[in-house]
Amino acid sequence: MAIDFQRVASRTQQAHVGRKRSLWLRLHLDPWLLAILLLLISFGLVVLYSASGMSASTTMAQAIRIGVALVGAVILAQFSPGILFRWTPVAYGAGLLMLVAVEVMGDIGMGAQRWLEIGPLRFQPSELMKIAMPMMLAAYLHRRPLPPNWRDLVVCALIVGAPVLLIARQPDLGTSFLVACAAVFVILLAGLSWKFILALVGLAGAAMPLLWINMHDYQRQRVLTFLNPESDPLGAGWNIIQSKTAIGSGGIEGKGWGLGTQSQLEFLPERHTDFIAAVLGEEFGLIGMGTILVLYLLLVARGLVMANHAQDTYGRLLAGSIVLTFFIYVFVNLGMVTGILPVVGVPLPLVSYGGTSSVTLMAGFGILMSIHTHRRLLTH
Repeated sequence: MAIDFQRVASRTQQAHVGRKRSLWLRLHLDPWLLAILLLLISFGLVVLYSASGMSASTTMAQAIRIGVALVGAVILAQFSPGILFRWTPVAYGAGLLMLVAVEVMGDIGMGAQRWLEIGPLRFQPSELMKIAMPMMLAAYLHRRPLPPNWRDLVVCALIVGAPVLLIARQPDLGTSFLVACAAVFVILLAGLSWKFILALVGLAGAAMPLLWINMHDYQRQRVLTFLNPESDPLGAGWNIIQSKTAIGSGGIEGKGWGLGTQSQLEFLPERHTDFIAAVLGEEFGLIGMGTILVLYLLLVARGLVMANHAQDTYGRLLAGSIVLTFFIYVFVNLGMVTGILPVVGVPLPLVSYGGTSSVTLMAGFGILMSIHTHRRLLTH
């Protein structure tokens, strides 16, 4: 009897691929998402080393923070969406209580009262609401008929309003904007009709004068500087002018790693945090900026595919909001450093130096993998 070696080899290969897939499923991890994340983190650490003035201690501290956050994401991915759903009110309530605690006894730094100190830990509770907020809205809308009606929208507004106002009072308009965006994405993904969307846009436009009146002086100055940075080139407009100069001087190939003049000679402020993209543009040029944009787009695309395959309303709304909010992170930071958006203090995700924001971002990706891989386990 003749043996079909080609068919045997094909079946062997399929069995090998199946074992690999089942391993990832048992670990509740998505290999594509993890690969993109690791590439992005590695590239970010290379840029951070230069942006921090070739500081090995700063780069190592960030690597440790991201490593801990990555382990946390892997652990979080092991919990099923059902467990996350049951703990959602607790997470939201704890986040709200911590925001109230910041208002009462928060630690003041850089002119803002945003931090809580518990023993050796110092963190921003507002960062935690970037996850707890969409979780709470997704949990509420999960049991409601979709698209949401006016009554449901009022309840959603109450859920969103309290933490957003508390964060804005710190003051931290950048984080309050991102938390509000996370909430808006959940509501939009719930199938909001165009009438509701236009009505909300109209209300937002009508509220702009009220927002302007309640802004702090430095926040108004940021908007005015955005409109005309050359009006105060040595003061409020310095950041934007230096950032655009750094990016423009990089050209196509850049000046080389660690050879940026604006960044290494300290003309560029906040070069290892909010304006690290300007360092990237100056030293790695258009090629470097294009590379990181491709990585971000691949990450968002993979996340949207995973969100689209979610098994229930809670998972779909939460996963979609996490991915789209991450996109807003990138868009706002790059818009800020290139001068097309006002400076609002939003870091470049997984590249800028920072602890709490990295933990929050990785927690979101852990939840995303939980939603995706537990769904696949149920369907296989």
